[in-house]
Amino acid sequence: MKNLPFTLSPIACAAVAAGLFISRAFAADAPPGFTRKVLQDQDLTVAGHHAVVAQVDFAAAGGVGRHTHPGEEFGYVVEGTVVVEIDGKPAQTLKAGDSFFIPAGAIHAAKNAGGAPAKVVSSYVLEKGKPLATPVAK
Repeated sequence: MKNLPFTLSPIACAAVAAGLFISRAFAADAPPGFTRKVLQDQDLTVAGHHAVVAQVDFAAAGGVGRHTHPGEEFGYVVEGTVVVEIDGKPAQTLKAGDSFFIPAGAIHAAKNAGGAPAKVVSSYVLEKGKPLATPVAK
C-alpha cells in the first residue's frame, strides 16, 4: 500500500464511518423522490450528542413518510415548496426562504407541494448512537 500524504486519527476515522453509516442506513429506506445527503456530522460539547447537517432533495411530487428523529430538527427551504406535517399540529406549507422546527421525537412527514424539485437544508441535534431517522407505521 502506498503511503498517503495525510493520516487520519482514530476519532476522524470513526466520524467518517459514522457519517457514511447514517447516510447509507437512511438512504436504504428512503422513498422514491426523496434523498438526504449528510454534509457534516460533528460531536458536540453537550455530552452524548452530535450535530448533523444534511441536504434534503425532493423530486416533483416526492416526499418522505411519517418518521421521528432522536433530537431536534431545524430546517430551511432553499428552493421549491414543501409541506411539513407534524402530528397534532396544522400542516405548514413552506416556500424558499422559510424555516421550520421539529421537536425531538415528534412524528412528522414532508412532501414537495410544487411541480418542480424542492431542496431543504436541515440541522439536527441528536443523541449519539441512535439512527438519524426512524420510520413510523401509519
